[in-house]
Amino acid sequence: MPQSMRESFRQETTRPTSFFIPDLCGVRQLFVLVLVTQLLAFVLTLAGMGGAMEFLPRLGLVSMYVQWVALVSAGMLCALRVSLSRCPVWLGTGIALCMVIGVSLAVSTAGWYLLVESTARTTLAQFTLRNLAITVIVAALALRYLYVVHHWSQQLEADTESRIAALQARMRPHFLFNSMNTIAALIRSQPEAAEQAVEDLSDLFRASLADHRERVALGEELRLCRLYARLEGLRLGSRLHMDWQFESLPDDVPVLPLCLQPLVENAIYHGVAQLPEGGTVEVGGELHRGRVRLYVRNPVPENGHRQRGHRIALENIRQRLVLTWGQQASLVLQHEDHVWHVELWFPQETVPAGNSRGSRE
Repeated sequence: MPQSMRESFRQETTRPTSFFIPDLCGVRQLFVLVLVTQLLAFVLTLAGMGGAMEFLPRLGLVSMYVQWVALVSAGMLCALRVSLSRCPVWLGTGIALCMVIGVSLAVSTAGWYLLVESTARTTLAQFTLRNLAITVIVAALALRYLYVVHHWSQQLEADTESRIAALQARMRPHFLFNSMNTIAALIRSQPEAAEQAVEDLSDLFRASLADHRERVALGEELRLCRLYARLEGLRLGSRLHMDWQFESLPDDVPVLPLCLQPLVENAIYHGVAQLPEGGTVEVGGELHRGRVRLYVRNPVPENGHRQRGHRIALENIRQRLVLTWGQQASLVLQHEDHVWHVELWFPQETVPAGNSRGSRE
């Protein structure tokens, strides 16, 4: 087999799988499963309760049955999840449903002979068919719910990635043209500054085309922010001042890539660049009770307003935060006294960032 084909096959076989049934091997997932299953046992017991004295004994039997079915099914789905994820959705769903039905049949039969036969008012067939009917209905509803949630999550992720791709594809023309004009003006008078500007511009475009799903070190994100500010500083001169306040935040804190640079870009383009006298852009961060706080603050014109490009960038960052950390992350906006303030909040991660070569220069 040619080397290129071997590499392609290796990448295909090691690619992470995506399946609508969650990974039931973790402690948290098992805890939720046991809790939901026990609630189902309460409902079934209340629905078929004949008298108050029968509640606890019946609850014990029903709980034993549903917990055994749930835990054994979870173990089988955990072991076969990778194989099921390679099947079409309809086939994987059918196999999972058949597995749950098979487990229910085995548990019902064993429970009949061990616990129910001596006191039952029904036959084995009636007992088993009733349990199987309940199992099919509950399992089908649960699988449908998991599929809808997974499909919604995929749509949200795809929409966010398309927004990222759109932002990557549309680096603001005015910034590119202004940078090229600045470089052209510096070539003769300050060739070294022009060469540095070309390198900075190249690094910014390279970062905008990178994979944005992995974390990077804070130092790397700050490096891009400084590159952008340095390029705009060539054009705005003394009108632009940058105030970096990251003394209390380590360089290796994992952050989302391009979470700060677009905010710095908005602060300069929609704020300082619109003021004849210029202004100062404050960029800072800190740790607060196990959470990371990043902020950008800048002055805006008295009659300034948010333009469409500003809204797209903010909404894109907000969605990426939610997709990564859920409700633990947030983007906060404040606008008062002609000052625009943006804050990013997200949990502090102890896992090192995927790109640890960051530096604050």
